[in-house]
Amino acid sequence: MKAILKIIPLTLLIGLVISCGKETITGYQGKVKFETIAVSSKLAGRISKLYVKEGQTVQKGDTLAFIDIPEINAKMMQAEGAITSAQGQLNMASKGATTEQLNQIDGQIDAGKAQLNFAQESFNRLNAMYKDSLVSLQQLDEVKMKLEMAKAQVSSLNAKKKEIGTSARSEQLDQAKGQLNRAVGAKEEVLSAENEKYLIAPADMTIETISLHVGELLTPGFTLFNGYEKNSMYFRFTIPESKIYDFKVGNKVTLVNPYTKTETAGEVVVIKQIAAYADVTSTAPLYDLSESIYELKIIPTSKIADQSFFLNATILLK
Repeated sequence: MKAILKIIPLTLLIGLVISCGKETITGYQGKVKFETIAVSSKLAGRISKLYVKEGQTVQKGDTLAFIDIPEINAKMMQAEGAITSAQGQLNMASKGATTEQLNQIDGQIDAGKAQLNFAQESFNRLNAMYKDSLVSLQQLDEVKMKLEMAKAQVSSLNAKKKEIGTSARSEQLDQAKGQLNRAVGAKEEVLSAENEKYLIAPADMTIETISLHVGELLTPGFTLFNGYEKNSMYFRFTIPESKIYDFKVGNKVTLVNPYTKTETAGEVVVIKQIAAYADVTSTAPLYDLSESIYELKIIPTSKIADQSFFLNATILLK
């Protein structure tokens, strides 16, 4: 019995010595985070092709998807017709009409009527789509505006045909130039929209989720790709108010990967209160529920290129 009593203190002493040699872990558990990126379209269209898969890493400028937007071609036809019409009006205002110009304005009137018919058909089609909630009211109003412009253009050409024959006043010349500039601007707008057919990666990123499949309709502003920047890693901890005074912005800390046992130097860059309890993501919320909770954001300051970090993996504060 005496021998057993002698062994027990010796065992406790050995355990104390071993524990003193171990690393001190504070008990704070956080998560590995990356800055997120959402990629969406400004125009409605149907997904024609996806060039990436979930989990794939892409570079800034890579093409992610191709969106089929048939309205773009219609708008380009309207813009080119408006340029032709405006240029003809400017020529007549500058020189007065000749036989050839009279024939030209007749052709422009015919072209304007064709554009008007096309605009009316486009409006009817989008109006039906709007009733089925496939397009936004803004898109319907845009097509309606094009329809009104086409009507005004035809009326303008008919009125112009009556007054041609002599050079126009300076005010009319300025007006014709303005119409031509507006038509050119409309074409530039269409060319800009043409680029929206392709969704481009805004930064080096890893694709986390793809919301739709090929053939599905993408509405304006809807996020098609969710991802995160690989070079924007940080560590997020949730700290109760009773412990938050142990930290200050600028503090240097050491973080430990509980699985690989590797250490990473870091710096506290943000301390802010978490307003909603649902935002608390600590893996060990050992605190009073009546306490306010704060978010601690830490960025790595040591080289991490040779380490592997995964989104939402656990990290410990040493």
